Amino acid sequence: MATWNSRGLRGSTLEEFVNRTNERYSEMGLALIQKIPTPITPVQIDQQNRHITLAYFDKASTVDYIGAVQGIPVCFDAKECSVDTFPLQNVHEHQMDFMGKFEKQGGIAFLLIYYSTRDELYYMRYAQIRKFWDRAVAGGRKSFRFDELEPGWFMELKNGYFVPYLDAIQKDLDLREKD
Repeated sequence: MATWNSRGLRGSTLEEFVNRTNERYSEMGLALIQKIPTPITPVQIDQQNRHITLAYFDKASTVDYIGAVQGIPVCFDAKECSVDTFPLQNVHEHQMDFMGKFEKQGGIAFLLIYYSTRDELYYMRYAQIRKFWDRAVAGGRKSFRFDELEPGWFMELKNGYFVPYLDAIQKDLDLREKD
C-alpha cells in the first residue's frame, strides 16, 4: 500500500485548515468564527449534475471570516501566496475599508497569509497591511516582500492542521495595550 507524506499545508488549502481550526475553537468554547460565503448569482446550471457551471459575483464581499473571540469582534481573510512577493491586488479596496471600519468599532482585523513554497504561515495585523497599502497608494510598491514581514508574527501549525491564530490575536491585543 502506498503512503502519502505531506508537509504543512501541501495538498490542502489554507481555507480548509482555517475551517477545521474554527470548528475546534468553537467546540472548545474559545471562539465562534463563521466563514462568509461569497454572494453569487448562477447564470448556467448543469441540470443533470445539479452544479453551477457559470455565475457572477453579486457584489463585493467583505472578508472571509467574521465572529467573536472571548467577546472580542474579529474579522480576517485567508490568503495563499506561492512566491516571496505578495501582490496587494490580492486584497481589495472594499476589504481594506471594511477592516478599517471594523477596527474603529473596537474589533480586530487581520490577514492569515500562507507562503506555500516556504511552508510558512503569517499573521498580518491590520496596521501592517495598512502600512503596505498606504505605501502603494502613495506611488510606492504595489506589493510587499517576504523579507519585509515582522519575524514575531509567524505561526507554526499544530497537530499538522491546526492554525493557532488565537495565540497571535492575544499577542496583537497585548501590543495594542502597550500603545
